[in-house]
Amino acid sequence: MPLIVQKYGGSSVADAERIKKVAQRIVATRKQGYDVCVVVSAMGDTTDELLDLAAQVSPMPPPRELDMLLTAGERISMALLAMAIANLGMEARSFTGSQAGVITDSRHGRAQIIDVTPGRIREALAAGHIAIVAGFQGVAQDTKDVTTLGRGGSDTTAVALAVALGAEVCEIYTDVDGVFTADPRIVPTARQIPRISYEEMLEMAAAGAKILHLRCVEYARRFKMPIHVRSSFSTKPGTWIVDIPPEEQMEAPIISGVAHERGEAKITVVGVPDKPGEAAQIFQVIADAGINVDMIVQNVSSTATGRTDITFTLPTSDLPTAMAALSKAKDRIGFEGLLSDDQIGKVSLIGAGMRTQPGVTAKFLTALADAGINVEMISTSQIRISVVIREDDLPAAVAALHRAFELDDPEGQAVVYGGTGR
Repeated sequence: MPLIVQKYGGSSVADAERIKKVAQRIVATRKQGYDVCVVVSAMGDTTDELLDLAAQVSPMPPPRELDMLLTAGERISMALLAMAIANLGMEARSFTGSQAGVITDSRHGRAQIIDVTPGRIREALAAGHIAIVAGFQGVAQDTKDVTTLGRGGSDTTAVALAVALGAEVCEIYTDVDGVFTADPRIVPTARQIPRISYEEMLEMAAAGAKILHLRCVEYARRFKMPIHVRSSFSTKPGTWIVDIPPEEQMEAPIISGVAHERGEAKITVVGVPDKPGEAAQIFQVIADAGINVDMIVQNVSSTATGRTDITFTLPTSDLPTAMAALSKAKDRIGFEGLLSDDQIGKVSLIGAGMRTQPGVTAKFLTALADAGINVEMISTSQIRISVVIREDDLPAAVAALHRAFELDDPEGQAVVYGGTGR
């Protein structure tokens, strides 16, 4: 039979009643003639609660043991869902990430999938069972320890399994009706997007849209796996993320949406000697600390001093590590000082049509200026414009841009059924 992989987020399995409803949806899919492999997240806020518990026990829990703790959340969800499906008269088998053959590197807390060998999943499906897999986790190829993939990792688990099993589609069930032109929690008049390209979805995910994890979209694009984002709280058609040919993109709307990101900080390296190799040394230190940077701006060198400032943004959670690593390298690199700011946010405009449309940047900046919002940094790609602003200005900036580019849906309001947007 054809195979569908379905992933259910934390809000979709938040309590016993929601788990029962998800079980009914899975059984209905099975009765339509599909084999079904299901990936689940931890129930509701379980992961946050486990992190809080770990912090109460230890201010710096060992990464290996933290991964062992956090993977318990998904194991609870998978077992309860298998029980609910059995209660409906269907056979279900639950598997941890390692049992499902999700093989990763050994970076605890942010492991990357190296391979998927789903032998046990295939056996379960061949026996007529519904396979349920704990998302967000795998097993390290070298150490054989349990690993986690980082926040949103269940999305990546689902797409990776869909590719390995040759599924027709990977369905991502969440608590909104699909991908919207902005976060429905900030812009209730946001419009649902029926179909969007991998390229645009990648930019939206990278810019802060929480509906899908960035690595999930990258994996799907690489293997051309269609993703169908739907709500587990409704039967609406959702959003398809697919490979859209360039000729069709030409006819698509100029702007697909507005995304924002709160979890950003910036570091300014002050007084960097303006000579070849200095910037490389700075970002090698950041890379060695395992930190990804986003925007980078280098000021014009001062003629009098021969020095310049380099500013870059990074996840707020990585700010202490980055500051410590750079401080240690200060004398070796020769810069004068460090400044940090964790009260910034990023707002972005995404659309494949903007690459051939003049005036988009001017309209973007005018909309922010009219709203009284100051821009601190700017970064662009062919289909994205991003700026750094004060974090407190994010809601107003998103609303202003959504309005300026006429993205509002006049017919109704977007609904966040579970209250989280995932």
